Amino acid sequence: MDFINELRWRGMLHDMTPGLEESLAKGNVTGYVGFDPTADSLHIGNLVPVMLLVHWQRAGNNPIALVGGATGMVGDPSGKSAERQLLDMEAIQHNLNCQKAQLESFLNFDGKHAARVVNNADWFKGFSFLDFIRTVGKHITVNYMTSKDSVKKRLESGMSFTEFSYQLVQGYDFYHLWKNDNCSVQLGGSDQWGNITTGTELIRRMGGGHAFALTAPLITKADGSKFGKSEGGNVWIDKNKTSAYKFYQYWINAGDEEVSKYIRIFTLKSQEEIEALEAQHAQDPGQRILQKELAADITERVHSKADLETAIAASGLLFGKSSKQAIEALPESEFLSVFEGVPSATLDRKALSAGVSIVDLLSDATGFLSSKGEARRALKENSISVNKAKVADDYCVSHEDLIGGKHILLQRGKKNYFLVNCR
Repeated sequence: MDFINELRWRGMLHDMTPGLEESLAKGNVTGYVGFDPTADSLHIGNLVPVMLLVHWQRAGNNPIALVGGATGMVGDPSGKSAERQLLDMEAIQHNLNCQKAQLESFLNFDGKHAARVVNNADWFKGFSFLDFIRTVGKHITVNYMTSKDSVKKRLESGMSFTEFSYQLVQGYDFYHLWKNDNCSVQLGGSDQWGNITTGTELIRRMGGGHAFALTAPLITKADGSKFGKSEGGNVWIDKNKTSAYKFYQYWINAGDEEVSKYIRIFTLKSQEEIEALEAQHAQDPGQRILQKELAADITERVHSKADLETAIAASGLLFGKSSKQAIEALPESEFLSVFEGVPSATLDRKALSAGVSIVDLLSDATGFLSSKGEARRALKENSISVNKAKVADDYCVSHEDLIGGKHILLQRGKKNYFLVNCR
């Protein structure tokens, strides 16, 4: 596989330093991407550099994923309008362990082009401040550092020396990997260009060597808003933070203006496969063929086939036909994720022992509808469902209606849901 051309047709190439293509043509090259441990999970914005490493390995090169135990203590100013809150060592170590486990699910750690995960704390822990500024700092001028966009954009609002020094610390990472691991390429997002090229400059000045930088464009939504954000914040890789249902729905809800870009970046489908899917999609956009293919592919790769099936089943609760049995087959966490934010009320389980009339449950017992009169009218219109099944005005709700022994799902019409939690 031609790595550079693969990135080009996928829309994943923003910039690179001269000579990289010629270097890759000579054979196996080692390259790395850095990840800062600012959270205990990667989010989908991190998937862009992850996919750079995936394609790097597929092209017959050796990938290194660097988790920043040292740089995480400083905080990268790139793209930030204010200084990050610094984390303590315990939090950083926890985040490192979690991210490392996630990275290992994307890359192949066996064979000729085996990937590795390294931690820059391993070479910084014995490096004193005075040694660093003598050994590294003397090679890079203040003028050079202040010319970087990550610094210039913060000069008016202010930047601490801690953040100002970040590009030197990251630059030294590149030098260390070049010197000790024959790593000659650093890859990352376009906002990392300044930090990466500082590394290539250190390699030139400290070691008389030559190294390369390559960046991918930062991904934004069609409206210009930040990619990877939903109403609840970041879309995380960890399904305990973002359920498989919500993860799947993020991709299903991609607009037609965005989905062709996303399916190139976040899947391993070939150019021919994607263009064939685009042709099918164009014939009937309402079927959302591209969105479904994208969501299925990335949910299964990031989570599992079982999680994909769960996400599709959970989506059916809102957007398709379902049943109490189908609902009960879902993990409770996914069920609650689907109905997060839906109005709810708590009901004493004892009240169900003798049964509760549907009219009372809709009105006095839960407040879902404003009065018994409104409840009777809705029932007469045949618009009320209990656990996705239509009911009449003589229906009596009992323990048998409980989902997982805890919940009852009420519904009026197609879109008005109400969750009864029984204790």
